[in-house]
Amino acid sequence: MKITLISTSSRKNSNSLRFVSYIRNLLINDGQHEVSIVSFEEYDIPYVGQGSVKKDALTPFQSELISAWESADLVLFAMPEYNWTAPPQATNAIHQLGGPGFKHLFDNKVFAMVGISNGRGGRQPALDMSTVVNKIISFTNSYSIISPKLYESHETDKNIDENGHFYGHEVYERTAKAFLEYTLNVAQRWVGSEQLAAK
Repeated sequence: MKITLISTSSRKNSNSLRFVSYIRNLLINDGQHEVSIVSFEEYDIPYVGQGSVKKDALTPFQSELISAWESADLVLFAMPEYNWTAPPQATNAIHQLGGPGFKHLFDNKVFAMVGISNGRGGRQPALDMSTVVNKIISFTNSYSIISPKLYESHETDKNIDENGHFYGHEVYERTAKAFLEYTLNVAQRWVGSEQLAAK
């Protein structure tokens, strides 16, 4: 399965990047998936009302994001929690790519949502992003799903180092692995059903 992990924080060496690096390490150890990471550190998508993403004039960041996203069966978004909500970069990317020119990004995909906190939190950004992505799936009449199990990464910097290696509490490791297993099972069922429908 092709999996794209998107860290939606624009901060250097962010907790969101730590988390997706951790998930990539788990997936690589599993040895069954093709995994890529996209970081929003070089984010340059214009905000709604200030410009748009042009298919024939993509920046290097935009090209990397769109290429990794469109080739994936499973797209996982990791969002930092800013004042109990999703970061504007994350929702703006969905708004800007949610039109006819990039409709394919929302078709035949499984999406998964993770909220990242350096304290006890993270649920609300995952819920916010689920709402926005689900609206685009519906609006574009696409056939995709959002996995119903969200993950709240609590005290991320106390559980994962800057290279994505776990060194924290066993409860964190157990729940993160359970989330990943659930997400992969949903994606496998969806990908399998899509392949059958195409025959």
